[in-house]
Amino acid sequence: MKQILSKEPFALLLFSAVILSMPIWLAPLGANYPDLLQKFAIYAIFAMGFNILFGLTGYLSFGHAAFLGVGSYAAVWSFKLFTMNVLPAVLFGTAFAGGVALLIGFVCLRRSGIYFSILTLAFAQMFYNLAYSVMTPITNGETGLQLTLQDPRIIDRALAPAGQGLPSTELFGLSMSGYSGFYFCAAMLILCFFISRRIFKSPFGLTLLGIKSNQTRMNYTGFNTRPYTLTAFVISGMFAGLAGSLLAVTDPLAGAERMQWTASGEVVLMTILGGVGTLIGPMLGAWIIKYFENIFSSFNDDALQQVYSFLPEGLRNMAVDLSSLFVGEGWHLTLGVLFMLIVIFLPGGLMEGWRRIVRRFRGGGGGDGEPAPSATTQPAE
Repeated sequence: MKQILSKEPFALLLFSAVILSMPIWLAPLGANYPDLLQKFAIYAIFAMGFNILFGLTGYLSFGHAAFLGVGSYAAVWSFKLFTMNVLPAVLFGTAFAGGVALLIGFVCLRRSGIYFSILTLAFAQMFYNLAYSVMTPITNGETGLQLTLQDPRIIDRALAPAGQGLPSTELFGLSMSGYSGFYFCAAMLILCFFISRRIFKSPFGLTLLGIKSNQTRMNYTGFNTRPYTLTAFVISGMFAGLAGSLLAVTDPLAGAERMQWTASGEVVLMTILGGVGTLIGPMLGAWIIKYFENIFSSFNDDALQQVYSFLPEGLRNMAVDLSSLFVGEGWHLTLGVLFMLIVIFLPGGLMEGWRRIVRRFRGGGGGDGEPAPSATTQPAE
């Protein structure tokens, strides 16, 4: 039975079933509406790609939001210039982000450790400032790049006359709004999971783990590690570009705010929260953060008054005042407390907690296992 469960087709089939049934099993949590489901799938791809770089090589990038933004801008330009069909936009955004990642990686990977992280952060801020104020003819500045009635859309206009109003994104006539948009994003997530799983189990992935373990030793043996780290960086950037393209698919708008350093920090939190170097962990981290952002941030004083309506008025007001610090605009405080607890007690993230539970039920001892290597090792200087 164990051999059956470990086979690639079964794992992919099980993962696909879980993802495609999300509208059903997330309904009790109030997280089954299309916009949130789309974010779950998109940011899971973003975190999964970041994990290929950070989890396998140990190189910590603080500039991955640049590729997210580049993918969004490229996809919107595809909509404006060619067609509202999402396939060319996704391919164009992913490829363009990969090209940008190749250039940035070629420069940044000349250094490692904290110097690499600072270089990627500097590039991300450069791209943000370029998009926000310098390249306004291309990015439309702080307003963001949007669709207009004057867009050429060469392919669409050649096939059919332009309709009234702004067009919407579609896949061969199927609108990408609502649940159809989620299932398209889910299909991309399943594809990315398959690619990521193949990378993790391939000789290429094992080489990246060797680089993470001791890059200096590999260099001393005459092994050139730069092509491997650069390839991992480009693949990771393409995942981010795909996520940015999907953001444009679900909402045809690209803004400079997607390139801010806070967006890069968010994907780092997602990966560490779920478990660095694991296949499922970063995806879980992305889901938790997006759930907190969309559900916890929606609570206000009126909602809290209803929650604590069973208490006497004095106690109810005290409970509302205390809870309001952790929900609504203060949801970041709840996330921060959760993140600190996980980092302190589960350095390997949520997946380490899952492994401890499994070991306990299998009689493998208590839950004080060693922290996951991925949470502690760094590339050599």
